[in-house]
Amino acid sequence: MGQGMGAIHLSEVRCSGQEPSLWKCPHKNITAEDCSHSQDAGVRCNLPYTGVDTKIRLSGGRSRHEGRVEVQIGGPGPLRWGLICGDDWGTLEAMVACRQLGLGYANHGLQETWYWDSGNVTEVVMSGVRCTGTELSLDQCAHHSTHIACKRTGTHFTAGVICSETASDLLLHSALVQETAYIEDRPLHMLYCAAEENCLARSARSANWPYGHRRLLRFSSQIHNLGRADFRPKAGRHSWVWHECHGHYHSMDIFTHYDILTPNGTKVAEGHKASFCLEDTECQEDVSKRYECANFGEQGITVGCWDLYRHDIDCQWIDITDVKPGNYILQVVINPNFEVAESDFTNNAMKCNCKYDGHRIWVHNCHIGDALSEEANRKFERYPGQTSNQII
Repeated sequence: MGQGMGAIHLSEVRCSGQEPSLWKCPHKNITAEDCSHSQDAGVRCNLPYTGVDTKIRLSGGRSRHEGRVEVQIGGPGPLRWGLICGDDWGTLEAMVACRQLGLGYANHGLQETWYWDSGNVTEVVMSGVRCTGTELSLDQCAHHSTHIACKRTGTHFTAGVICSETASDLLLHSALVQETAYIEDRPLHMLYCAAEENCLARSARSANWPYGHRRLLRFSSQIHNLGRADFRPKAGRHSWVWHECHGHYHSMDIFTHYDILTPNGTKVAEGHKASFCLEDTECQEDVSKRYECANFGEQGITVGCWDLYRHDIDCQWIDITDVKPGNYILQVVINPNFEVAESDFTNNAMKCNCKYDGHRIWVHNCHIGDALSEEANRKFERYPGQTSNQII
């Protein structure tokens, strides 16, 4: 399952099996000499059989791992199979469908399935499906209850999935962010390319170019692939966008979100990072680099490798020119729009505490955690009349 990263807390854990947590088991407190990440412990869990896989199936695909999603519903009358409306169907919903099918992880969630034969099933029986990605079945996701509402009707616009036995899993090296964070007052005449790529705050548009400066919070980000499959951009090379100013291709428009938030989650400054270049900067000892951006090369992050965006490259910052002194949260979210499937999205966000006095900034307590995201709030907002996981 690969190596972990960061601090190692426990060694020589000996449990009886009755303890409520690992911390209650006899263990040895770790020292630097005791353990390395090559000895990281892992588990493979076995969920009790619930029969949820009998209520879902795929049809029309080229293999058993892909196809149009069909679900079984009951009453009134006998059980029957039906389709799912493709509106807003995405990677998170596909993750749950593949898990329920017992087919591993989602590779793609498809809103149009016109190229797959629908067979004899033509009725849409579920719509408005919204999942967090952790549910065991689609029944546990929010969805319309009795009223089916689709913006686009017909079997061509129903949900489909492509599942995979393996998936990537990106993780940000949070300690490096904390170690490398600093403030720079950068002259406007050095920021034309950054402005072209929308890497500055909105107020920069009304600045007196090329005079003056912008205050930037800069830091390095090192993104590891700890999964079991390479992380590849969603778009193929034929659709990558060339940016003349910086002289490189973007394979993903938004690869990371950088935000400064108040303690209650209100966003006061933001930045974004397109995938300037997804490549293997360094790898573990027994892993060879596979991706390099030079000469229009293939982009991606190999399992066991990491991509490093140094603090001194363009757009590796948040424009905090308009931020007032105070206590804030620095948040970095990788793959924020879930464009590329991963085995786990819960570790894609990093948060740090920040204290800004108007001249200096202190970044501390950086850790991996759930994102405070306006996009997530919109994604999972309750519909009018929603009760529990069903939307009336």
